[in-house]
Amino acid sequence: MSIKIRKASKEDAKFLAQMILLSSRADKKIGIFDVVFNYISDEKLIENIEKLTITTIKNYCHFSNFLIAEIDSKCVGTLCSYEPRIATQEAFLDSLKEIGSEVNTDEYKEIFQQCDFNQNKCTLIFDFMEEVEGFIDVGILKALMQKSLLAARLKGYRIAQAVVEIGSLETLLFYKTLGFKEIRQKECEIYREKFGRNGLVLLETEF
Repeated sequence: MSIKIRKASKEDAKFLAQMILLSSRADKKIGIFDVVFNYISDEKLIENIEKLTITTIKNYCHFSNFLIAEIDSKCVGTLCSYEPRIATQEAFLDSLKEIGSEVNTDEYKEIFQQCDFNQNKCTLIFDFMEEVEGFIDVGILKALMQKSLLAARLKGYRIAQAVVEIGSLETLLFYKTLGFKEIRQKECEIYREKFGRNGLVLLETEF
């Protein structure tokens, strides 16, 4: 089974939206995008996230930040890597204005402010590492990460970080098998209230 890794394009917007939603919920009933878009239906939610991936502003969901894994020309996985000095919170909020959807920015800002790690702007951030059901544990995520780290090296990065929910044991374990180490935990009451998880874990790797 051969895995092909490629850069995402605008044509991948719907697939990226589906994977972003899946990753953000992480086996929870709702995730951050449910909050941002006022708890609308999954169909409308995917439409809005799809628009976010192709805005003129380069937010952290932008298609240009993604790699896609393919097997037999079928999209089977994603990994996002973005530069926090470019894909800022302000860029995300401006992207929400650009797509013109009704959004819940106050609740989003409150969660962000209380639960943010204030990460170093000189690191690279990994997010939305996800694979399609039926293709789990066939090496997709490892292939995506290896390709992403190689691209990061070429850009001059030597440190990468990822944020995972406390209690997401499988995701935490997988990142650790890839060389990431837990450097900080942040318990967050509003996160517990909204999503039923105690907070977040900051992971880091040097390469």
